[in-house]
Amino acid sequence: MNGFIAFMEKYFIPYAAKIGGQRHLVAIRDGFITTMPLMILGSFAVLINNFPIPAYQKFMNNLFGEGTWQAFGGNVWNGTFAILALLIAFTVAYNLAKSYDKDPLSSAVVSVATFFTIGAIAPGADGVPNTGGLGSTGLFLALIIAILSTEIFTRLSGSPKLIINMPDGVPPAVSRSFAALFPAMITVSIFGLITAFFQAAGVSNLVISFYELVQEPFMGLANSLPAALLLAFVSAFLWFFGLHGANIIDPFMQTINIPAITANQDALKAGKELPYIVNKPFFDSFVNLGGTGATIGLIIAIFIVARKHKAYMTVSKLSAAPGIFNINEPMMFGLPIVLNPIMFIPYILAPLVLVTVAYFATAIGWVPACTIVTPWTTPPIIGGALATQSIAGGVLAAVNLGLSILIFLPFAKIAQIQELRREREALAAEGVTAE
Repeated sequence: MNGFIAFMEKYFIPYAAKIGGQRHLVAIRDGFITTMPLMILGSFAVLINNFPIPAYQKFMNNLFGEGTWQAFGGNVWNGTFAILALLIAFTVAYNLAKSYDKDPLSSAVVSVATFFTIGAIAPGADGVPNTGGLGSTGLFLALIIAILSTEIFTRLSGSPKLIINMPDGVPPAVSRSFAALFPAMITVSIFGLITAFFQAAGVSNLVISFYELVQEPFMGLANSLPAALLLAFVSAFLWFFGLHGANIIDPFMQTINIPAITANQDALKAGKELPYIVNKPFFDSFVNLGGTGATIGLIIAIFIVARKHKAYMTVSKLSAAPGIFNINEPMMFGLPIVLNPIMFIPYILAPLVLVTVAYFATAIGWVPACTIVTPWTTPPIIGGALATQSIAGGVLAAVNLGLSILIFLPFAKIAQIQELRREREALAAEGVTAE
């Protein structure tokens, strides 16, 4: 095991660390994090409108009138999920330009302008503007546009020939706007020309066409059990070596998360079968119980079978409260789990087992698919019930919590046995020295 760890530290970790710090991935991750409060708000708006209890629906209809009280949730949804791609085009460009030490606000504005230039609300076949591209349908293309437009804009902004310098005394906001004038004009014009070529080739709506050709098939592939297992494995595997696995794979998770959530919410409203099992609430509610690796199961396992391991018990007591809210850094670095040979197998195995159980329970129909984006700090079991809008979701989370405890139990016991043996050997050595 030590040889394996040494090999990974030498050949794998440096490259994984570079990936985790890659500026474009970091910009995507931070861009999605910025929009997360709105996504959570939009999810709860959907929950208010579609709470699956007939008595609740009847009460609200009698109190406010059928079709009237849903207006609040609909309006909130229009300001959150319905403009997600637009928000991402702004936030990702902002964070990417910031990483280059360029004007982030101008870059973000140019990104939004470029997104509309390529047809975010291009007319459909009937001539009526299609606003679907502003939401999850246009998400992938919004990401691409944010990155490409910012790369072009920041490079043009670095050319002295394209910068209009204003005299001293001019307000900074005015000076920045003139400095961005020519780079912005060129960037937007480039994408306008590209879009014109596609339109000449018969592609009337670039955003919708891209969705049908690329984004929808990609989401289907990501919805499979193998993809879910891979995501769970990579996150835990990276964490074991001290890298924030969740942050590294978060850009990928987010690109499949919101579109899948939106599709599930639309299906729920229409009374259809929910199409997507795998999304971020799926992992937060049923897999990452207590944090990546289901470490709340380890805390409970230590309380059950390793109470004589003083170091483990001290760390577990301190980690219990954060663990309830899925914060597991105290366990990762305090126990530690990072580079701990005893914990490698259960830490990797637990999320794989939980993904498999949750996937099949959802696929069979025992538990509804997740339709609500809950805060990642929502305690286990409660998160499962909220994300699926069902008691069954809470039951599945409880079952998975029990499974995680069972997986960690023998390894916590082994750790205690080794610690007690070490203490006895230390005492024996002291006794020999004293003699």
